[in-house]
Amino acid sequence: MRQSGRIIIRGIVQGVGFRPFVYARAQEYGMSGWVKNLGSEVEICAKGKLFEEFLTAVRAGPPLARIDHFAVTPWDGPIPYDFAILPSGSGTLSGMIPPDIATCDQCLGDITCTGGRYDGYWATSCVNCGPRYSIIRSLPYDREHTSMDQFRVCPDCGREYSDPSCRRHHAQTIACARCGPRLRLLDPKGNTMDCSDVIQETAHLLDSGSIVAIRGIGGFHIACIEESAGVLKGRLGRSEQPFAIMIRPGHIDRIATVSRAERLLLESPWRPIVAVGKRDPTAHAAISNLHTIGCMFPYTGLHHLLFSHLSHPLLVMTSANMPGYPMITEIDQAMARLGHNVDFFLTHNRSIVNRCDDSVIRDGYIIRLSRGLAPKRTPLDLGGRTILGVGPELNANITIYRDGFATTSPHIGNVRNPGTFAYMEETIATIGGLLGAEYDIIAHDAHPQFLSTRYARELAEAGDATLVPVQHHRAHIAAATADPCIGITIDGVGYGDDGTAWGGEVFAGQVPDYERAAHLEVVPMPGGDLATTYPERMLFGILPGAEVQDLLLSRGWTEMELAVLETQLAKSLNVAKTSSTGRVLDAVSALLGICREKTYDGEPAMKLESAAAIGRPQPWDLPYTRDGAREVLSTRLLCKQALREYLSRGGADEGRISDIAASFQYNLARGIAGLAIHAARDRDYQLVVLSGGVAYNRMIRETIACEVQQAGLDMLINAEYPLGDGCISFGQCRYAGMLADR
Repeated sequence: MRQSGRIIIRGIVQGVGFRPFVYARAQEYGMSGWVKNLGSEVEICAKGKLFEEFLTAVRAGPPLARIDHFAVTPWDGPIPYDFAILPSGSGTLSGMIPPDIATCDQCLGDITCTGGRYDGYWATSCVNCGPRYSIIRSLPYDREHTSMDQFRVCPDCGREYSDPSCRRHHAQTIACARCGPRLRLLDPKGNTMDCSDVIQETAHLLDSGSIVAIRGIGGFHIACIEESAGVLKGRLGRSEQPFAIMIRPGHIDRIATVSRAERLLLESPWRPIVAVGKRDPTAHAAISNLHTIGCMFPYTGLHHLLFSHLSHPLLVMTSANMPGYPMITEIDQAMARLGHNVDFFLTHNRSIVNRCDDSVIRDGYIIRLSRGLAPKRTPLDLGGRTILGVGPELNANITIYRDGFATTSPHIGNVRNPGTFAYMEETIATIGGLLGAEYDIIAHDAHPQFLSTRYARELAEAGDATLVPVQHHRAHIAAATADPCIGITIDGVGYGDDGTAWGGEVFAGQVPDYERAAHLEVVPMPGGDLATTYPERMLFGILPGAEVQDLLLSRGWTEMELAVLETQLAKSLNVAKTSSTGRVLDAVSALLGICREKTYDGEPAMKLESAAAIGRPQPWDLPYTRDGAREVLSTRLLCKQALREYLSRGGADEGRISDIAASFQYNLARGIAGLAIHAARDRDYQLVVLSGGVAYNRMIRETIACEVQQAGLDMLINAEYPLGDGCISFGQCRYAGMLADR
């Protein structure tokens, strides 16, 4: 039986307290030797009679660790009589650090312990909690490689750091009020406010109705009480967009219906925003005029202390950046961009190295992959090559594959925006540096005009890498599975093989060979993107007849505007063609008068879903046609049925509108499921996969799943990555890697 050896451990073993964990196990089992970081891996040399038992204990790892590789080899070198944590050395870069983790219960106990060393200190943390990704500059994960290096530990913190019996033993974020980061409360002109308790004063300002920009772990939030939400929306120019809230755990059941699974997510160490159903769908309209509301529990010491002084049970807590833009991280940026929107700034002097927005989850499906959930590391066998997936254009992130794992970044945003494009480049450099990546393959969206496509081309040329374009919707399916399947992708738009805008697609095959087996009817988008902003244009493109013309005239359209639109369609002037599911939902939302102008991404379809939530769906005939060898669901005829229903009773009754909205969603979903079922039977497939942003719609998703399962087929909906475009970069990596194996 072995009594000594050298152990190499790889995976998420940095920033998780692995070295103090090993030290404690060595003391427990009487080992001599040492442990140290080598790049992104951990090296242990140990000797003792209970060596095998020590190995078993170490293999379990501390709570935040994820061990991918555990190798033991003989060690003939000298081993000291005691056991020590040695200074870090250089080594391989194949692992990753964990995401930022919510403040643990033990640290919360320290913060609320009157007279204790951490009493009331907002940045209290230990080896099991606190910031990680947001503060890291390079590996190995030592204090000098993080933004904590500017804070020299005091003697008391130094003693805890060196104490093997303390959970802050080798905690790189250790700090207290004496030596750690400090808070400041600023007025709009940047003057520091004179107050004895900054957090208590901030709570008082919020309770009084003030709007405060708060610098957190990954960037700035804007916070206010519910009564000030309307004022904030007016200042931001977001009159319709829902806000997320931070709420006391004991209060959430008063405003929302929360399942056990949702509560576990809310209380989890990653503390995402969870979209839950309101108890009263019409309540809290100033925060969200949908039937759902995004809620999160306090996740930092600062949040908990703020709520301990706050009279109100909840705060609006929305990202300070504009939608699609990167998080604001610096106080000078915040003051320049938010000076007219907020009344005060609560900031601190710890640098945010890597910005990170809040993660968002609905019904267990990830909407935004970010703080707490990302960087996300997924086992994936694509051989020894290194692959970069630069993602799509909207709701983008990036993925890097290396050494059997794909690492996906936190949410980046809309890379059409120069600032977000620069953030994408920064993120690739950061995660690529942490992984030591040199790319063999760079995968990108097939759209030739995307900025990310141009970037991928330039990066490939500079590094002599192979460039692989991946069609948007095929990347969706590849992100969900590598198995043979029928793949349904329902979303807004993505560049298709034929140059049209796809978005309601059914594929058959196995990555990278996906045949387009069926799709929604191709319809015109008058004005292209303009039809996305003004969905009544989309409605007229689908149903250009007299009934819709009369409807639009009654809503304020002029004869001249309709004549121009008619001419545009007749002559195909700036008219895109699309099979998009999202655009059809937009058109019906406009038809029913639910949303006539989009002010934020997905608004018409989201409001349609909210209206449908209280409706009673009725089955309609499903109009299938053919496009050569492909089956097509006629969305034009489904829209015509919705128009007949709307006009049959004057259209204005709220209950009737809800019933039509529910019926349209239900029958569209039935029709899409039918396309997949027919394709599966024709080609002898058993597995059906669903992806795309429209799949967040509960009725559509559950109807498709029910129809598929009732047909005796297996149903897979990706719960590991976002159903929307946040899965694309991962799918690009898998697609490109499997294509290279051919």
